[in-house]
Amino acid sequence: MSATPEPGSHPPSSSLALDKPMPRPPKSDARTREIRTQNRRRHYLEEHPEYLSSTEHEFADPVLYEKLVRQYQTPAEREAEGKRKGYSRVLEGDLLRGEARMAEIAQSTAEPSASSPVPPAFVDVATVDVDLTASADKDEARERWHQFLTRRFVHGQDDDFDYDKVDFNEGFDVLERRTAEDAWFEDEEPGWASDRESGDPEEQQPAKSGETGVQDFQLAASSQLL
Repeated sequence: MSATPEPGSHPPSSSLALDKPMPRPPKSDARTREIRTQNRRRHYLEEHPEYLSSTEHEFADPVLYEKLVRQYQTPAEREAEGKRKGYSRVLEGDLLRGEARMAEIAQSTAEPSASSPVPPAFVDVATVDVDLTASADKDEARERWHQFLTRRFVHGQDDDFDYDKVDFNEGFDVLERRTAEDAWFEDEEPGWASDRESGDPEEQQPAKSGETGVQDFQLAASSQLL
């Protein structure tokens, strides 16, 4: 039979350890670099909103473009867009959409054999979680298209874009610098300058560990995506 703790006695040290706040484990170097790169790409889009408005992105997913953009255009808007792109590009988009529809029909009518396992379909990270249901209006549909382009760009899936000019540009580390400044001001406590210069150990706060200053900004703008 286990001994009953006497009144006033302390619980085992293991129980006390569970009550202490545990510092957040530091991110790995690879994860930190990935977050920094994606933050730089997001900031690039903030400074260059014209990227999301380019009609060239139609070929990133012609079917999705048809559902979220083209079906809400007026005949005059389609005609103006066709003139900007040129006949060959318009024809290319129509051909790609036709091929995609034929592939969907073939896939829906095919009956997989019970003896052969069906391989999982390829999932494009840019299109996953994009709501393809009927939009309430043109603006909502356009916003979903921009969400798709943003996720595609941030994950490095635009093969025609030179990512090096963004990924290696420290000028786009605005969010990281802002996070570091906020953390610095939060650590500062009000007091006289003489108190901080006195070297009093009680006035000195230990440095926090496990923080890189790199904020994971991916999910901040993905509440509608994830």
